[in-house]
Amino acid sequence: MSNEKNAARLQGQGVVTMSKEPPEMTRQIFFRSSTVLLVFASLIAFTSQTADGQNFGFNRPVGGVAVDADGIVRRVTVAERDQQLQQLRQQIGQAAGPLNQATPMRKVSLRGLESALQHAMNEGQGQVPEDVLFLAGLQRIEYVLVYPEQGDIILAGPGEGWTIDDQANVVGVTTGQPVLLLEDLLVAFWTADAARREGISVSIDPTPEGRQNFRQFMSSQRVFNPAVIPGIQQALGPQQVTYTGVPVNTHFARVLVAADYRMKRLAMNLEPAPIDGLPGFLDLLSQRRRMPTNVMPRWWLACNYEPLVRSQDKLAWRLRGQGVKAMTEDEFVQADGSVVGTGREDPIAKQWADNMTERFEQLAEKDVVFAQLRNLMDLCIVAALIQQEDLYGLAGGVSFPVLTGPMNGNGVQSWNAPTTVPTQCSFIKIGRNYVITASGGVQIDSWAIAARSEVDPAMGQVLEKAAPPEDSSWWWN
Repeated sequence: MSNEKNAARLQGQGVVTMSKEPPEMTRQIFFRSSTVLLVFASLIAFTSQTADGQNFGFNRPVGGVAVDADGIVRRVTVAERDQQLQQLRQQIGQAAGPLNQATPMRKVSLRGLESALQHAMNEGQGQVPEDVLFLAGLQRIEYVLVYPEQGDIILAGPGEGWTIDDQANVVGVTTGQPVLLLEDLLVAFWTADAARREGISVSIDPTPEGRQNFRQFMSSQRVFNPAVIPGIQQALGPQQVTYTGVPVNTHFARVLVAADYRMKRLAMNLEPAPIDGLPGFLDLLSQRRRMPTNVMPRWWLACNYEPLVRSQDKLAWRLRGQGVKAMTEDEFVQADGSVVGTGREDPIAKQWADNMTERFEQLAEKDVVFAQLRNLMDLCIVAALIQQEDLYGLAGGVSFPVLTGPMNGNGVQSWNAPTTVPTQCSFIKIGRNYVITASGGVQIDSWAIAARSEVDPAMGQVLEKAAPPEDSSWWWN
């Protein structure tokens, strides 16, 4: 069995899939001037120069949900959402000059970024400008370029100025696509070793006890209709959120959970897809009028990249591919509530996964969390690539201790971490049978992607053309 399927099985949802409210995907780093936002090994906290001291970043709801201090997810009211948007839009400024211009090739210097963070630690009392927090408006990483003479590694890709969308995401002013965040880059660097050992993943699952309770409850039902749904939800109880390879109290982790949540709601017909051509799994079952076997499918999101392209001397690298794909495998719930993968794919579940993969680009344009997930995958691959190929050594033996040094203690712990999610069911009747769907999971196998590459002589020209100008700051177009 593939590593992807084996890892995904650890995230199995069981015979019943329950939808969960998504985690807040907060971006506290630029809201709180009096509390720790990013804790480095040096115990220095970074904040935004625009923060006004209002303590609302810690549990700011994003995407219609929030996480309370006990880790329980809940929906937010319209009034709460409007208040948060108003505060954000008052605090986040607009990029000026060339930084606000859209460009297909914005370059960010890791050496310059390290210097900016060191300056914030030494001179700025931990306050970091917004252009640093938003990585100069970089929206994807397409190139990793090494310049030994300058002792630098450059990240390059499309970029532009930023704004706040209606869901409180920091996005490009013209594309509406998310910008890369400093905090996510830091987590990707800090967790690169963990990603090599065990990968990065998230799972939201009913407990084995919950699955057993569900089986007992269902065996006692003589009539199955929507009236039994509250009993099913009570039997299953709250679902548990588990992570692998990533600190749980980070924006990075919140995006993983939110992407899982969004995929689940689309698959379960709990809300329509924002694009055409992506009917829910229950719609597909209804059209085919067939039941799955005695197992229930689950879906997970995984990396979807072509082999990297590089120069012969390994100084220039390019990431290629859509970035994300949906995958599926049938699972069987045993009597004790544990889950066993079957190694098989239900054809209708696979059809739904293939539909989502085929339409991922369109979906990411409409639902920012999927584009954010792709950004995280980009960052993880870059972090793995730099370590795997020792690009620090190729750059002249450089080191960036603030960017890449080990996390201190518990790492980035600035937000409430979601630990439990309320259960919500969706079902459909087919003949004399009823289907309650199951889905969920995200798996990032960044080191496997970074290990595959092809030589392209044209990459040498990219390296030459993108070289840092003598008068450049830590970023340039």
